[in-house]
Amino acid sequence: MRNLKVILSYDGAEFFGWQAQPDANTVQGTLASAIGRITGEKVLPQGSGRTDAGVHALAQVMTFVTESSIPAENFLKAMNDILPASVRVLQVTEAPEDFHARHSARAKTYRYRIYREAICPPFLARYVWHYPYPLAENEMMRSAALVVGEHDFTSFAAVDPERGKAAGLRPATGSLRIRSGQAPTRSHTSTAASNVRNIFSSSWERMGEELVYTVRGSGFLHHMVRNLVGTFILVGKGTWKVEDVSRILDARKRSAAGATAPASGLYLVDVEY
Repeated sequence: MRNLKVILSYDGAEFFGWQAQPDANTVQGTLASAIGRITGEKVLPQGSGRTDAGVHALAQVMTFVTESSIPAENFLKAMNDILPASVRVLQVTEAPEDFHARHSARAKTYRYRIYREAICPPFLARYVWHYPYPLAENEMMRSAALVVGEHDFTSFAAVDPERGKAAGLRPATGSLRIRSGQAPTRSHTSTAASNVRNIFSSSWERMGEELVYTVRGSGFLHHMVRNLVGTFILVGKGTWKVEDVSRILDARKRSAAGATAPASGLYLVDVEY
């Protein structure tokens, strides 16, 4: 048996999320079908996390076990020949037997793109959140820093504990800590049901016509990044003040935070092992 690690990119607008579902076009189901055609095996690849419908990936990671002797480089070519243009396999490598796309992950980075101009080009619309209304962008930049560190992110989690649990990285064994110049190390303070996550960096940046949010952390709850963005938007609108973000964190209630931002602007950028 071989354990293969695959890095892939996909256009989330084409899929009803990552997780395979009956009668729905999903990334996991599409990949399983392609692998089955190549190997003749029934395989369900495991991703580093479940992206929602409309969420994109620049470098999602998945693993699958196979008895096939096909070389890794030939897998890459064969899968890209079979897969739709909305999914591209970027790399296929042999992985140790105990390597798992989700359980072995140490950190993830997500990016959220907001298009700020009055008119959004039609070819960009499904890859950004078009928000042309006034925002105090400097206040949003200040508020983003308040979520850095280890916090209980219940206020920013979807009211869906099973999905929230699945979206984290090895939550049953604790959260991760990072010290400057060192690799992440694990803390054993959290439990399987914990909504505690460690955010290593959180920042907004103006990039031409776009306002871009980038966040890196030990793991993310279901809808967590989109709920953070929806909250920062309210700071930008002046509905809340910068310091209200700390109050929302402490409240540990989903109703205390802002609405969930649209899926179209969210990207899984990187998974670290």
